[in-house]
Amino acid sequence: MRIGELSRRAGVSVPTIKFYVREGLLPPGELTSPNQASYGETHVRRLRLIRALLDVGGLSVAGIRDVIVAIDDPDRPLHTVLGEAADHVVPRYERGDGSGIAEARKTAAALIEARGWRTYEGSPAAEALATAIAALEEVGHGRFVEVLDAYADAAERVARVDLEYVAQRVAREELVESVVVGTVIGDAVFAALRRLAHVDASDRVFGE
Repeated sequence: MRIGELSRRAGVSVPTIKFYVREGLLPPGELTSPNQASYGETHVRRLRLIRALLDVGGLSVAGIRDVIVAIDDPDRPLHTVLGEAADHVVPRYERGDGSGIAEARKTAAALIEARGWRTYEGSPAAEALATAIAALEEVGHGRFVEVLDAYADAAERVARVDLEYVAQRVAREELVESVVVGTVIGDAVFAALRRLAHVDASDRVFGE
């Protein structure tokens, strides 16, 4: 298909498609003449994945490039690909060593150790957890740490569901993309479901 049809199929403008090719997010089409290229279904699929990572997952172009590189590397273990996606979707917070962050890091590390979770030093997710714990303490809700285990239980259940979904895929490309989608877009799905559940629980507990 020509680039115009690719644009219509994927819902992405022609200039944006060219930008993605220049940035290494999308492989170039197959040249059929000096000024024409042909594109296939793999381009449609990749464009939809890029838009999902950008619009729903909130990844930057640079972050998407790193994830795409991981997807396209057949020798990279799936666990590494999952780590690439997860590390880019976790928010980064600029905090100094004050404001209780050191103590919060100890709390987060203790939780991770107690649950036997496998992680690595400098994990963005562990730092994000510590930052959230420190913020809760600052606003007078330090007791929230008492329910962290309940949150961790829920997180483990969701993670198992994510990986069970991924395991249904057979082809490597589908499997890798499922890992990325389950990690990045799954966060958005879970956040939306949590908010819906909050409204329902609030109505049942506090509603008239």
